[in-house]
Amino acid sequence: MKRLLRLLAYAVLFTGVLAACGDDDGDDAGGGGDTNGGGSSEIDTSMLAAVDDAWPAEAEEVEVEPVAESENTGTVSVFGAMEPEEAEALQTIIDDMINADAEYTAELEPSSEFEEQAQIRVEGGNPSDVMLYPQPGAVIELARSGDAVALEDLGFDIDELNDRFGEYFMSLGEYNGKHYGLPTNINLKSMVWYPVDDFEEAGYEVPETWDDLIALSDQIVEDGGTPWCIGFESGGATGWPATDWMEDIMLRTAGPDAYDQWVAGELSFDSEEVSRAAELFGEILFTDGYVLGGAENTTSLAFGDAPAPMFDEEPGCYLHRQASFINAFFPEDAEAGTDYDWFPFPPIDQEGTLFAGELAVAFRNAPEVREFLDAFSGTEVQCEQGAVQASSRISPNIEVGADCYANDLLAGAADVLTTALEEGNGRFDASDLMPAAVGSNAFWTAMIQFVQQ
Repeated sequence: MKRLLRLLAYAVLFTGVLAACGDDDGDDAGGGGDTNGGGSSEIDTSMLAAVDDAWPAEAEEVEVEPVAESENTGTVSVFGAMEPEEAEALQTIIDDMINADAEYTAELEPSSEFEEQAQIRVEGGNPSDVMLYPQPGAVIELARSGDAVALEDLGFDIDELNDRFGEYFMSLGEYNGKHYGLPTNINLKSMVWYPVDDFEEAGYEVPETWDDLIALSDQIVEDGGTPWCIGFESGGATGWPATDWMEDIMLRTAGPDAYDQWVAGELSFDSEEVSRAAELFGEILFTDGYVLGGAENTTSLAFGDAPAPMFDEEPGCYLHRQASFINAFFPEDAEAGTDYDWFPFPPIDQEGTLFAGELAVAFRNAPEVREFLDAFSGTEVQCEQGAVQASSRISPNIEVGADCYANDLLAGAADVLTTALEEGNGRFDASDLMPAAVGSNAFWTAMIQFVQQ
């Protein structure tokens, strides 16, 4: 049934595209392989400047009073930004490996509207016991406001956590000398997926540079196919996959130092560096025939459904850029390495690796909350999360080995992440590091406007 609904969704998209084509003057808005922003005169990046207006005034550090300890209530409520399939798989793991032997019951609630709902719950004084934040910037704001419970106050040994997750990850949730975010997931974002059997049968080769990627896209169009499947819809978080494209390109053009300045608000959204990244992104989005359904329809196509046509008997597309978790949305009978594979998003001016993750934040200081967090982030439970195809989660716990993962593709992604961190060219998702008003609001909105120009 889900397959049928996806096909109907694409049929609706194509009907809209054909109707639009009847009024189109035929101009090509794409850059077509010029890494210096070819076609930039036709790509409007002006809407990005508005993001700078969303930056909040720099807040002074405040002394936060510890949250008083409460008694065991017998339950731990967990709220996270995830799709139902992933949540169902995680709840099964939690039931089998945590709840079965615990003196409490942990219940996971997923939401595609997490960012909005989490804010509403916190402002209303009714947060879940644990909330799984993809945005470290939001964690710092929760620490500053006094809503979150410090890991130190829960009784965690930070030195032990640094050994388990590395100091960099732990630092993402640090405020005023205390830590408020426990790493529970990491994902590689710099990945381009493709249907390996059809790809090889067509004689295509994995691109090693941006120019190669553009040339491959041109060749697919010339052969009568469509290179890219792209979807940006994600409920209240619609637009975040578009920011990922920008971040991947920024890292490979402007470099890590400029990227860090951008994250800190020291490099404006109307800078030459950000504009160039948008223009290069526009080469993919706006070149005729590159995107299935056209760029204008990407904001109404759910990101989880976007890669589905790649698995049609005659592939509806050959390329899909998305993070390591996306194969949880692939058809159940699709085999890794046979039906699909991935290659790293190629370098442009330099190498770079983009990644993201999840920080668990406690809102109640209670023994069962601490026990849950310790178990959920522990080696055994983290290993099982990597072993289940439906979750396809990569662990930030360095004790989780390659043999834990469901397939070699996930294990390979974990290896790339480790190497990037060691070499210093890996960076966390910029929009997730920025203050929520910027990264989880204005940036998403600007990218929707950019795509729909």
